[in-house]
Amino acid sequence: MAERRRAPTLLIVEDDRALGEMLTDLFSNEGYLVDVAYDGQQGLHRGLTGSYDAMIVDRGLPVMDGSELVAMLRSRDIETPALLLTARGSVADRVDGLDAGAQDYLVKPFEIPELLARVRALLRRPDGRSTLRVGGLCLDRLTRTVSGDTVDSAGVELSEREAALLGVLMSAPRRVFTRGQLLDAVFDGVDSLGAVDTYVHYLRRKLGRGIVHTVRGTGYRLGAK
Repeated sequence: MAERRRAPTLLIVEDDRALGEMLTDLFSNEGYLVDVAYDGQQGLHRGLTGSYDAMIVDRGLPVMDGSELVAMLRSRDIETPALLLTARGSVADRVDGLDAGAQDYLVKPFEIPELLARVRALLRRPDGRSTLRVGGLCLDRLTRTVSGDTVDSAGVELSEREAALLGVLMSAPRRVFTRGQLLDAVFDGVDSLGAVDTYVHYLRRKLGRGIVHTVRGTGYRLGAK
């Protein structure tokens, strides 16, 4: 039986409560599951403890600047795609936000259709890092080689789909992915959920059973920490 597609999850961090509520209503009506935080500290907590497909972060937040917030999440290996909102549109401000780890930048006031389109683009954007590191595990996406504390010192070479599957799991190590989500992300043109199970088996055979953890009734998450 095919799995029902999960609604995308969105974190909004915006200190203007009226704007935060408007954005929450807007994206909820578009089919998103939305959480909202009203300052940088609350946004950091939600970003670290929640699981989101994308986040919209205001640049001028109390307690912690929006760029600081994104940089802090990146330093903790949280790679949720981020769109920064700001009233400041200078090149220097945009560069600062992008250098902090944001994927996109939108200047206020903005048009609603453009905001919606930019968030949709975030959801389609693959993680562009060539090397992923989680704990003692390292995946080089270019050579498709895995190295680390629990792996043979020479490294282990993966197939293209094995590397893609491991890359998705490593890009959000705390997140539980359904089999349907992994099928969509890794197995283009394949409609059998069994393909996911097969490649999880391949990864376990090459890297050890603990590399992928089964979350009963839900799906899979990265097992290595």
